[in-house]
Amino acid sequence: MSAPLAREHLAAAPDRLLTLADPLPPCTADELLDLYERMALMRRVEELAAKAYTQRRVLGFCHLYIGQESVATGAAAATSGDYWLAAYREHGHALAKGVPARAIIAELFGRATGASHGQGGSMHIFDRNVDFMGGYGIVGGHVPLANGIAWAARARGEDRVCVCFFGDGAANQGAFFEALCLAELYKLPVVFICENNGYAMGTPLSRQSAVTDMSLRARGVGMTREQLLGWDVEHVRQRVAAARQHALSGQGPVLIEVITYRYRGHSMSDPAKYRPEGELEDVRERHDPLMLTAHRLQETHGLDAARLEEVHARVDAAAQYAWDYAEESPLPDPARLYDYVYAPQQTSLAADTDLSGAGTEPKQEA
Repeated sequence: MSAPLAREHLAAAPDRLLTLADPLPPCTADELLDLYERMALMRRVEELAAKAYTQRRVLGFCHLYIGQESVATGAAAATSGDYWLAAYREHGHALAKGVPARAIIAELFGRATGASHGQGGSMHIFDRNVDFMGGYGIVGGHVPLANGIAWAARARGEDRVCVCFFGDGAANQGAFFEALCLAELYKLPVVFICENNGYAMGTPLSRQSAVTDMSLRARGVGMTREQLLGWDVEHVRQRVAAARQHALSGQGPVLIEVITYRYRGHSMSDPAKYRPEGELEDVRERHDPLMLTAHRLQETHGLDAARLEEVHARVDAAAQYAWDYAEESPLPDPARLYDYVYAPQQTSLAADTDLSGAGTEPKQEA
């Protein structure tokens, strides 16, 4: 290797910040009220999920999204027509993307009417009808799938991105780094969103990574990045829209780190005693997404308390309907247990078992 080439390879990767200005007009009062209602429904559905877990209607793991509603809701307002992937804390993402609340609660209850027909449970909600491409339980394992979805979208000539959500703990996984490397190499239309809620299970960020700005992970592959506070649903909407615009321009993917906070433990079985005393209360008082949005609706847009009460009445009714629908739904047919384990067989190594019928006739001897 020549000396100039060696120096070129040793040069530090540039720090590419997302410099696009906010591409969307500010929310009108009605638009912001709609975002508020979506967040309120998200929180109420999660509260019901917690209740159902204590009643053993939900079995296995159950990871709640309470406190992070502004992230999924704001992102959905900017990418409603795109593909989404999420990890196991995905109830809120599924709801934001358009999966009906009744299908989400029915899936939590393990009912046949659930989004995954009762076979996925809390961590594996999936709905192809709204291009919600699933929640995944292996930490960071779903991030490379975003590349495949984005590649397919580009190959089909679709003007769409894949939005991939994951937590701060996943940003330390090998699959995450490999996915970022390939996404940037091939300039794939992906928006990677790291929801940094401060804890990977029970380990605070400062004890899991020497680099506490997760967006800096992008520098290792030369990817465009941004870090932002996620309490403001309108701000999330604007910055995800800017990332989407960048990714569709052919300049490559974007890694966004959104600072947020979960109010419950890692899962329903986690009492979250590792938090410093008063931390949760302080975040709720100063940064609660619903409180901040309600304040803006009243102070900036002049909505009165009665309008917000109407929203909460609709939310309570919708959530209760979803609960009742799930309770009344049937359990899955055990005969369909393996329907989604393997794709239908079309060919095999043995010609006499080929389901297509081709080549199954015995050869005639000359």
